[in-house]
Amino acid sequence: MKIAFVSPYPPSKVTLNEYGYHLIRSFQGKPNFEQISVLTNDLGDNTQYQKYETEGIEIIPCWKFNSLFSFLQIGRTLRKLKPDVVILNLQFMTFGEGKIPAALGLLTPWVCKLLGIPSIVILHNIIETVKLDTIGMAKSRTIERLFKWVGRQLTKCILKADLVGLTISKYVDIIREEYQAKNVILLPHGNFELPERDYLPEHLDEINLMAFGKFGTYKKVEVMLDAVKLLQRKYPEQKFVATVAGTDNPNVKGYLDRVKEEYSDLEHLVFTGYVPEEDVEKVFKESTFSIFPYTTTTGSSGILHQAGSYARACILPKIDDLERVVEEEGYGGAYFEVGNPQSLANAVSHLIDHPEERKRIEDMNYAAAKGLPMSELAQWYLSHAQAVIQ
Repeated sequence: MKIAFVSPYPPSKVTLNEYGYHLIRSFQGKPNFEQISVLTNDLGDNTQYQKYETEGIEIIPCWKFNSLFSFLQIGRTLRKLKPDVVILNLQFMTFGEGKIPAALGLLTPWVCKLLGIPSIVILHNIIETVKLDTIGMAKSRTIERLFKWVGRQLTKCILKADLVGLTISKYVDIIREEYQAKNVILLPHGNFELPERDYLPEHLDEINLMAFGKFGTYKKVEVMLDAVKLLQRKYPEQKFVATVAGTDNPNVKGYLDRVKEEYSDLEHLVFTGYVPEEDVEKVFKESTFSIFPYTTTTGSSGILHQAGSYARACILPKIDDLERVVEEEGYGGAYFEVGNPQSLANAVSHLIDHPEERKRIEDMNYAAAKGLPMSELAQWYLSHAQAVIQ
């Protein structure tokens, strides 16, 4: 089977690049699998992709982030390749930070339909559950209503695919009900390749609170940094490190620079900048707790699955969708009230004072990360691909 896989891919910094990387590599060695052509974004200097190429995986940079013509460029490439099936790894900002290129890129499943190529979409978020004002997409009710309407039309285009897999069961129910869609199924997020487990010591000489992602919209690190100040006062003999691993969200450029300036008095504050795929393991293994400084969610959390892979306890906000994912997939953590530094500090403090509880959560998360490995998920996709081809 020849597969075209439309997805950001390292060293591209576009969201979902790591998810695409781990899932695509999981197809290697599967029965009936011949080759994957990864249709990813053009970086200008595409020689950087060479170190990520491997047997059976061909990387084709054929579309540009923020281009108005990505869907046409992908269509042109698909016409040349003539794959047996196309798998598209999508969320609403895959093709651009600008609203128009982002929207036009989501016409790609419809293009596949017009070309007569069977297609499967992995859709990581849906417009019905995203708070547009919180993620910096809408500044007024009128604009929000307009974008919601546009989002519904784009969802209809995405549903032109032969099969649409959603990563959260609630999303499946919503799309089936709202659009009367019969080609929608639950395809869980899956877990990244498990590294050898790294155990934290009994006595923690250093406690590293680490937040990972793109910050400034619904992920804001101030709540974590304020909580660190509270923890430093409560445990004056303990060394605390705050690690902000990642970059600005494209919609809020300059956010982390402002945070650096505002918290310049905070000791042991680390900003890693963009974390390349080969350094992700180091960042997680150096952390003690994985902090989720979210005000809302936009789908299943890849960071949650990564934290599980490295057996780290999570400190999570009380958000319905996130709590549901954590519970459904068997993860655990300590919870805090959204945007409340004292509540976050209390959650961390509880696990400091009760190390047996921290270890229980670490064990739980590592066990959950074993639950549905990417290799098994890849086999699901191959089975569904065979069905849509037939």
